[in-house]
Amino acid sequence: MAKQWSEGHSTAILCVGASSGPEGLLASGSEGGEVTVWSQEGTIVGRLTLPGEEDSTGVVFSPAAPSQLYVSHGDMVSVLDPRNLKGPVEEFQGAGEEEINALALNETGSSLAVADDSGAVRVLELPGGKVFRTLRRHTNICSSVAFRPHRPNNLLSAGLDMQVMLWGLQKTRPLWTLNLQDVAEEEGDHQQRPGQLFNPPLVHCVSVASCGNILGCAAEDGRVHLMRIGSGSKLEQQGAVKAHSQGASQAHFVNFLPHPYWLVTGGNDGQVALWDLSKHPVITPEAKAKTRVTAAPRRKGKSKAKRKEQSQDKAKSPPKAEAEKEEGEDEVAAGSEEVMEEKSGPKLSIGHGDKVNWLCPAVLKGEPSVVVADQSSSLTVYPLTQL
Repeated sequence: MAKQWSEGHSTAILCVGASSGPEGLLASGSEGGEVTVWSQEGTIVGRLTLPGEEDSTGVVFSPAAPSQLYVSHGDMVSVLDPRNLKGPVEEFQGAGEEEINALALNETGSSLAVADDSGAVRVLELPGGKVFRTLRRHTNICSSVAFRPHRPNNLLSAGLDMQVMLWGLQKTRPLWTLNLQDVAEEEGDHQQRPGQLFNPPLVHCVSVASCGNILGCAAEDGRVHLMRIGSGSKLEQQGAVKAHSQGASQAHFVNFLPHPYWLVTGGNDGQVALWDLSKHPVITPEAKAKTRVTAAPRRKGKSKAKRKEQSQDKAKSPPKAEAEKEEGEDEVAAGSEEVMEEKSGPKLSIGHGDKVNWLCPAVLKGEPSVVVADQSSSLTVYPLTQL
């Protein structure tokens, strides 16, 4: 049964994070700088409104020190003690060049990545918050970042320029870049029916499976784009799952189910779905029977990019051949071995009903669950045990 966690916020909740510490606390951030820490039962441990009252856009617990909670608001990051929400323990002023959209910590808790509206990704050393890398290649808002498990110096970024990039933090240029618009155009050549309109694949969320080699990107075209990283950090294969009838806003791999290839997704169509991707040809190359993607029925009506509607107009395809392309950087050809998902649907589909702002998979009191934030000031918790 779904549970509501309410009274923690007075504004729409934008982000949720779960601690890996023994208490298993959760934190949520909402518009106006509100931050709330929750127990596993959904009781409020603490509430705080951050100075400046700018939207809390990202909340991440340190995997190395569960007593540290990082929150982005405006262009800064505040470090909080989740057990004692009196105010910031530390502040990294100007951590982003513009408003920060997402945060990611590496497994050792030694690096914090921030993605911002300028398209830049900054990597801060912890403790201290000193900027030691600024990665500039996105030509529009950078919406999401994620470190690769087992490779603390490998970082993925994705944005509303429809590009996904893998970075090695030793350098300030990406190891490779995949332009999802090129992929969509190639595919569309033989799949588009006359008069059919596609939303561009602006990327809202990137997630990496616990193996470190499979990533999923939730995009405005309703798909979750999948990639497999091979030896030498090269992009080995890519494909997609048609997950939502409107834009897909969230995709997170779940690390507490029997294998690492369970993915939970949410979209502007108000649906939350759990997928078993273990047999998807991107993940299991042996299953490479090439099949065409089968589209879910598309609803009429324009779906908007979450909270960044104005950027739809700005979303422009970067030039295909970058004149300043540096030696050693791969612009991945859209034809780099593309495989599509068969018509196998999700293992669990939840009609949540409201646009999804954030999903956070978590084990709550021993029960595998997903915490959903939408346009409201409450969280909804669904068990994933009906499998």
